[in-house]
Amino acid sequence: MLNQNWLKPGDLLQVISPSGCLRELDNFQKGLEIWRARGYKVELTPGYDQKWSYLAGTDESRRSQLAAVVNNQDCRGILCARGGYGATRLLENWHNPNHLLSATPKWLIGFSDITALLWTFSQIDFPCVHGPLLTTLAAEPEWSIQRLFDLVEGRPLEPLKGKGWGGGHAKGYLMPANLTVASHLLGTKYQPNLSMAILALEDTNEVPYRIDRMLTQWRMTGILQQIQGIALGRFNQCASGRMNHTEFTVEEVLRDRLADLNIPIVSALAFGHESPNAALPVGVEANLDGDKGILEILTPDGPTQEPIQI
Repeated sequence: MLNQNWLKPGDLLQVISPSGCLRELDNFQKGLEIWRARGYKVELTPGYDQKWSYLAGTDESRRSQLAAVVNNQDCRGILCARGGYGATRLLENWHNPNHLLSATPKWLIGFSDITALLWTFSQIDFPCVHGPLLTTLAAEPEWSIQRLFDLVEGRPLEPLKGKGWGGGHAKGYLMPANLTVASHLLGTKYQPNLSMAILALEDTNEVPYRIDRMLTQWRMTGILQQIQGIALGRFNQCASGRMNHTEFTVEEVLRDRLADLNIPIVSALAFGHESPNAALPVGVEANLDGDKGILEILTPDGPTQEPIQI
């Protein structure tokens, strides 16, 4: 459980690049400094700065980085450098993922392409955070940075306020994800059981018809008919770009493919690509109020303050 593993200043955190190669060096350094300024010891895992085309090294190299930090008993948390693409490749042909069951759980923090690892590791009781990467952290507003540290250090989180679509309210375990990455986990052994989940979805640079295609696939699997609710974050840079006013907007596609599910849905929540990207725990119980437009993370201490609306 999360409350048995809170981070504290002085803990060792290790940096890996499990996805795309590192390009945003200035932002990367700023992200490191934010963690170090909070008192954490942050180490760079050998190989984090490799390049193999658009990937941060070969699959073997990136998988070795991941295995090294997972098996380091002194490491308390894993900070992902950036997203991009490549994390799902680490799961393919991973002949012995069961060795993770004996590893000491540690925090895993990232989003976007890191969804593949968040969903996988959360199933074996690693505390996972869908939140800013080292290359995006410095662009976050102060409240978002503080929220990330509140989450990993054990302080209650304020609810997020968005636009309610109705559907009443529901309780379930929160599964934040990049829609594209999660869609490509469907039907694999790394797809978690989502029957009691509140999906929290975001994406970027996907035109409306591709969002439509992915959500139609989700509908055809039957998963959307089993979940408890849907929290929608930011879908930025998802316009078609064709200047054709007869085409659906991404908002219209989301409503067309989701609004008939008769479950609580809240949109326009402050997470996803571009700032602010409010940190969200993975696999933790949450309340979603589709009438009031509120996503609330449940903690032993109960509700916190008034919801944040951005």
